[in-house]
Amino acid sequence: MLQINNIEVVYNDVILVLKGLSLEVKKGSIVCLLGSNGAGKTTTLKAVSGLLRPDNGEITDGDIIFEGTKIDKKDAAEIVKMGIFQVMEGRRVFKDLTVEENLIAGGYTSSKSDINLNIDKVYSYFPRLKERRNQLAGYMSGGEQQMLAIGRALMAKPKMILMDEPSLGLSPLLVKEIFNIIKKLNKEENTTILLVEQNANMALSVSDYGYIMENGRVVMEGESKELIENEDVKEFYLGMASENKSFRNVKHYRRRKRWLS
Repeated sequence: MLQINNIEVVYNDVILVLKGLSLEVKKGSIVCLLGSNGAGKTTTLKAVSGLLRPDNGEITDGDIIFEGTKIDKKDAAEIVKMGIFQVMEGRRVFKDLTVEENLIAGGYTSSKSDINLNIDKVYSYFPRLKERRNQLAGYMSGGEQQMLAIGRALMAKPKMILMDEPSLGLSPLLVKEIFNIIKKLNKEENTTILLVEQNANMALSVSDYGYIMENGRVVMEGESKELIENEDVKEFYLGMASENKSFRNVKHYRRRKRWLS
């Protein structure tokens, strides 16, 4: 469905962030993109959604193919119409609009009848939003705003949703609820999801396939059930290092992390 082929991304004509990145997202799957801060995860999403330009970013090499069509030269509005919608980090709801007005804004590419149907669908997934439909979004909790951001994405009837750090700033209970909804959307709506997430354990538990990025490149990939059992992934990303680590193992820590370079 989506192929990213050896792309390079440069900011301000000088800062090389993505260095020959390649990955694939199959239709109907959840794919997670993991890595430390600064690895290039958010830049990858913006490259797909056409949102690099406002940040003075540009794809200088490689290409991005969505359902057989090159999209790396298209602007964000065209890409949304093709069926790709990005849920930005930090939720980014319209704080001075009500919940329902936010949802209507998300469905700007749809007809009025479709907007009404889609609003009902969003409320079926997020009953809490229906209860607060006339409330200003800026007065909602962080978890409710995240639900609204995802609901607004659904209003565009996306084929693929790009999610950037949906767990950011949320309590563990809300994180679990949000990820349950992500999994439900994938199964019931057959919505393909490319997920960027710092909570590696949660991301791998809901996804089918995972990529790990460091320094603008993919350094490891595989089925999520295999990655979650990988000893290096456990140690470097899941915080599950052996309690009986010997001095010898500590000494070889950097050597074992060569795959990140």
